[in-house]
Amino acid sequence: MQEPLFDLPIAALTARMRAGALSPVTVVEAHIERARALHGRLNIFTETRFEAAREEARSAEIRYRRGQPGPLAGIPFSVKEMVSVAGMRQTAGIPARADVVADRDATVVRRLRRAGGIVLGVTNVPEGGMWMETDNRLFGRTGNPWDPTRTPGGSSGGEGALVAAGGAVFGVGSDVGGSIRIPAAFCGVPGHKPTGGLVPNTGHWPNSGGAGRMLTTGPLARTADDLWLLLSLIAGPDGLDWSVEQPLPPITPDTIDVRRLRVFAVEQNGATRPRPPMLDALQRAVEVLGAAGARIERAPAGLFGRSLEIWAAAMEALDEAPFEILLGDGRRISLRRELPRLLLRRSRHTTVALVAVLLQRFAGRALGARLQTLLDEGAALQARLDELLGDDGVLLHPPFPRPAPRHRLAMLRPMEFIYCGLFNPLHLPSTVMPVGFAPDGLPVAVQVIGARGRDHVTIAAARVIEERLGGWVRADPPLR
Repeated sequence: MQEPLFDLPIAALTARMRAGALSPVTVVEAHIERARALHGRLNIFTETRFEAAREEARSAEIRYRRGQPGPLAGIPFSVKEMVSVAGMRQTAGIPARADVVADRDATVVRRLRRAGGIVLGVTNVPEGGMWMETDNRLFGRTGNPWDPTRTPGGSSGGEGALVAAGGAVFGVGSDVGGSIRIPAAFCGVPGHKPTGGLVPNTGHWPNSGGAGRMLTTGPLARTADDLWLLLSLIAGPDGLDWSVEQPLPPITPDTIDVRRLRVFAVEQNGATRPRPPMLDALQRAVEVLGAAGARIERAPAGLFGRSLEIWAAAMEALDEAPFEILLGDGRRISLRRELPRLLLRRSRHTTVALVAVLLQRFAGRALGARLQTLLDEGAALQARLDELLGDDGVLLHPPFPRPAPRHRLAMLRPMEFIYCGLFNPLHLPSTVMPVGFAPDGLPVAVQVIGARGRDHVTIAAARVIEERLGGWVRADPPLR
């Protein structure tokens, strides 16, 4: 009887609870049990708060009886561990932060809880959040629910795995180079990276302040409508993150006439060519939007040829501590000491974290005097895409060149994240929507990008793709 609860979106669950046909206690208890079983199989959580969630579910039941529920009353969700939840650890998978406990909720968590959402726990991330393999020395590796031998992506990998398999109705992730969208694509769930500066990052660690529009906090959920509801609840200034100056525009995906949409498909970024399953997914998305009445137009050639350099320059320009200092939680780690320890399997750090330090050092030297030129190129590309897409245009692009790789193998092609990463320094909204499965049974997805402030357009287009191609299908790994 509980199985359908793991397939229902927010609106369906809250409608049944308002009608008295379903209790918040039942909803939360069912998700706790599934989340617990999934964690045992996939290693998803870093910390849980199941007893507190049960108590909050009982309070939500009272609010429903009184006719005063919020829009998320009784809805269980999870939070990426880098986003603070009061009283819970916020380690970011870094050994030096093993004892750090958040003293308050992040702004987005506070807003979601105020709306009635119930936090089940915080989920695993790569060490320092800078990789697509969710693994660290504190909590270990997280598996993909479609195939535990494969990565769920990162850095919101725990979120992608849990939401994909129905253990939480939605999740809170964050994204500086694909960290919402890559897990969404690898695990087969809808995910949204908001327009830069739309959602406060207050309470995220690390947080680079106003320059952190590259970093965006956003949702992973069961449907496009869920994404929009959640975005409407978390967007807007909080008076603390000064990069967030405007509320969400008073316009919704429902106002979009698909017949007025202009669709531009871009298959590749000029550096690597996607594999056939990803190209097939892109083509299916183009076809269903065309069949719904959208105009399919030709994208300008060579748009993204310098995407990696633009992203690297934007990262270099952030007013944030170098990664080797973040890994030491304020104290620079010694590569001279850690690399030999790594070879002896005695390092406190993962291989990919130390590789990330080396790559950041190399990038800083390689960019050198070209930094400002690349920043200017990024600004010009941003303006060009804003003009090209306007109020009614979307760009369709693979979120990654292939389905979820096996553990460790993503390291062999470390720059493939740029299929998502480019749109962070450009501050463009981007929605990932699953469109089916590759021949090997792994999910494939498409990325829908819009002009700045047009989050409702990307979600509206993603909803059409979802309606025509099925959207999220719950992963159901063996749990015993």
